[in-house]
Amino acid sequence: MSIPVSEAHAASYRAREVPAPAQVIDGVWAVPVPLHGSALRAVTVFLIETRAGLVLVDAGYDHPSCWASFRRSLIAIGHSVEAICTVLITHNHPDHVGFADQVRAVSGARVMMGAADDFAAMHRVRGGFLEQLRTALELTGAPHDVVDGMYADAVKVAEHHESLRLDTALTGDTELGFGDVTIRALHAPGHTYGHTVYYDTRGLVFTGDTMMAEGPTQLAIVNRPGDDPAGDLFRTLDRIRDLDAAIACPAHQFPYRDVAGRAEELKAFHQAEVDQARTIAGPGDTAWDVARRIPWKKPWDELGGGTRRFSLVHTLALLRAR
Repeated sequence: MSIPVSEAHAASYRAREVPAPAQVIDGVWAVPVPLHGSALRAVTVFLIETRAGLVLVDAGYDHPSCWASFRRSLIAIGHSVEAICTVLITHNHPDHVGFADQVRAVSGARVMMGAADDFAAMHRVRGGFLEQLRTALELTGAPHDVVDGMYADAVKVAEHHESLRLDTALTGDTELGFGDVTIRALHAPGHTYGHTVYYDTRGLVFTGDTMMAEGPTQLAIVNRPGDDPAGDLFRTLDRIRDLDAAIACPAHQFPYRDVAGRAEELKAFHQAEVDQARTIAGPGDTAWDVARRIPWKKPWDELGGGTRRFSLVHTLALLRAR
């Protein structure tokens, strides 16, 4: 069980409120940014004070309200966008890349993200997000009318701007120096194929969407023959566990302690999911067959359309685990 760094921050999250900016340790700030029109309510970006300038981890959502809220929060804690020298993005989902370009335009900051999540590279290798989703739905073995319907529903709600240009595409593990602060960028796939966690050598790990304080991790979309996001996640959780970090700073919920314990807990949860899917699957069964027999929180026919789509693609990822 994760231990909140700030009980007030955790209480705000559990009360479905957006917490105020809060200091995690001296020189590191958690800055919740409300997400316009999203059930997630907020994404937390992190501001790291260094002698080289401010380092921002993740960049919220591309909406005027998010940008305005972020700027107000920085002023409230005595900082400004103009002082940001680098933006470190954990992964390429829209609630993380949103205002990176605006930060760069104001401050001249460098924007960095894992190479496999660089939009230009992703489009060459996997296609855009919706193309990946369409392929995944077809790989589940669902009937054509189901695939068509689920895809059409996804198109209505998808809002993925996939044009951000990086100054640096991070490959492998990279050590980044910012004067008095050293941050290690570690390739950490599972949630996406280029997901990166950032380890501040003072004992903090910025985990993006890989390891929240509570709940499961959403696995990457399977759309190529060798994809194994569950296996990727297990290896990533082992890496995070072995960092011996004191505090995890996830992009949602709240910062917490007992990082190694949380990594083990999350790994056990997803391993149990994999084992369950394998037990349910009979010879020749597809992900479509298995997903409808998994005991979700509600029976399959009572799940909402978006939840069924997520559950189906998630089942495909579980069955790919090696």
